[in-house]
Amino acid sequence: MTSPFSLEGKVALITGASRGIGAAIAGRYAKAGAAVALSSRKQAALDAVANVIRARGGEALAVAAHNGEKAALSNLVERVVAHYGGLDILVNNAATNPHYGPILEAADSYWQKTLQVNLLGNVWLTQAALPTMRARGGGKIINIASVVGLQPGRNQGIYSITKAAIISLTKTLASELGADNIQVNAIAPGLVKTKFAQALWGDEALLADVLAQTPAGRIGMPEDISECALYLAAAADFTTGAVFVIDGGFSAGSF
Repeated sequence: MTSPFSLEGKVALITGASRGIGAAIAGRYAKAGAAVALSSRKQAALDAVANVIRARGGEALAVAAHNGEKAALSNLVERVVAHYGGLDILVNNAATNPHYGPILEAADSYWQKTLQVNLLGNVWLTQAALPTMRARGGGKIINIASVVGLQPGRNQGIYSITKAAIISLTKTLASELGADNIQVNAIAPGLVKTKFAQALWGDEALLADVLAQTPAGRIGMPEDISECALYLAAAADFTTGAVFVIDGGFSAGSF
């Protein structure tokens, strides 16, 4: 009997896939049978993840591309389609967070970089992927937002604003692409133990504060996010425009 979470015959593209949440999602999708295309800025780091997937019997293609450059993202999709014949699943995971502090003290360059990578890059990549998804009769788009997109994180204002925009983008695209049988959903992780978030979980006082407010008693691991991403890619045909909070209960409030 075929598992309802099988991705056999599907092609998935995951950005920010050289480590952390992106790498975990890529590995989970490959384990479920998908051919996975991995993207991030650095080819060597991507190759390392792709080699692990191949060693486990999976199929992986690694293509370096900057999520803030429209031409690079268009080329990325072209490479994936040329190699695999199409694209069924897009995971917009790549992000940056160069400014930590009050938003009114941030240089314009920080605003521009964060908006371009975290928001516009996802728009551009979705635009590039849309024709092949339509040609294949539908698809899944999964945007990685954050709990700070629902409630701004302290000293993470610009990042929080872009993640709030991703949630709005998700709902808008779900409405606009429903007729194409394309489901668009978002995952909003809480604090996850990744290199990207090390400045947060590596701060002992901040970590203690988070743990005190988290019913699960721990912070997240990349694999916690990848399981939700598998559901949205494989078994969520009637789920669209939704935001899945994966934070161990942190946003539910403290006891």
